Amino acid sequence: MVGDGFVSDGLAGDLYYERRPVTSRREFLKAVALVGASAAFSANQLMAQTPSPTGSAKPNRIDVHHHILPPPYMLHARDRILAISDRDHSALLSWTPARAVEEMDKNGIATAITSLGLPGVWFGGAKAARSLARRCNEYAAQMVKDYPGRFGLFAALPLPDREGSLREIAYALDVLKADGVGLVSSYDNKWPGDATFAPVFDELNRRKAVVFIHPAVPGCCGHLMPGIPASTIEFLFDTARAITSLLVNGTFSRFPEIRFIFCHAGGTMPMLAARASAFVQRHKEIADRVPNGVSYELKKLYYDVANSINPSSMAALTNLVPTPQILFGSDFPYVPAAVTANGLDHFGLSANDLQAVNRENGIRLFPRLGLTTNSIGIH
Repeated sequence: MVGDGFVSDGLAGDLYYERRPVTSRREFLKAVALVGASAAFSANQLMAQTPSPTGSAKPNRIDVHHHILPPPYMLHARDRILAISDRDHSALLSWTPARAVEEMDKNGIATAITSLGLPGVWFGGAKAARSLARRCNEYAAQMVKDYPGRFGLFAALPLPDREGSLREIAYALDVLKADGVGLVSSYDNKWPGDATFAPVFDELNRRKAVVFIHPAVPGCCGHLMPGIPASTIEFLFDTARAITSLLVNGTFSRFPEIRFIFCHAGGTMPMLAARASAFVQRHKEIADRVPNGVSYELKKLYYDVANSINPSSMAALTNLVPTPQILFGSDFPYVPAAVTANGLDHFGLSANDLQAVNRENGIRLFPRLGLTTNSIGIH
């Protein structure tokens, strides 16, 4: 619980600093098909050990899925953070901005747009969530200043708190100059298309904001299978729930100026897209909220490939959307950046597709990064 002493707890941030062109889709899918499915099971281990071919060159990747663990966040959410991941916790407990930059340099990442992982800020009540979001956003904004060109910021919002979210949008985008906002896929068994969240999306649409949505573990489904962490399966399904919620409730069509990014190749949504479309078509009242059709809305979204470079995930994603909608994401520090970086480099993409996913698609979303990274000698 965040108490009155939170503002003066000495964890402000600086004390802890160390210091498109696309080739044919047929060629793209052929490359996917040529990667043997059996190799996917051992790929992560190999990728984590194999140096990235871009690691020794000037970094150029734009990483849109890059988590930070600010001291205020660890102070108030440490146990929740550690409980979500079944991986080695040492990378989480030893996180600092300097170590993040070191990881970026090793894996060809020029700039990382930072966001909080789970549980986000929505726990402990609205007052605590507002305070924690503000402290974490200010910490991330200071990282942007302290490491010029290396970081961007998806600002955390306490979404169920409408007034608090609207205030934080104004502060984050106008004062902190955040690159967008970061949400999670569900809040207290409510998904983002819920009508109660519409005023927040209305404001984000007015600002033509980028909205990064990270999967969550909904209250309904946290411990369905003994011994299986929810992040293994539920993250992917809750991403699909979030997309479906925004789709069938008309959020995508009513707020077309928002650029949405979804994690992990869209979770299970690429596999479920046809079923979602058939469902919408059977119900006129829902179809009226999706006047351009399901496929149109899904193809507008952006999807990162964090921890998703395998034949099944990539085949499903590239059958759903064209290459310009696909972004690089690392999921660091929960997953070593080399897992996705080396996986992408060795996946068999054409040079144009690889450059698009690694960098150019991100530059189109965040034009300032093209100027910033070039100004510090990153190409």
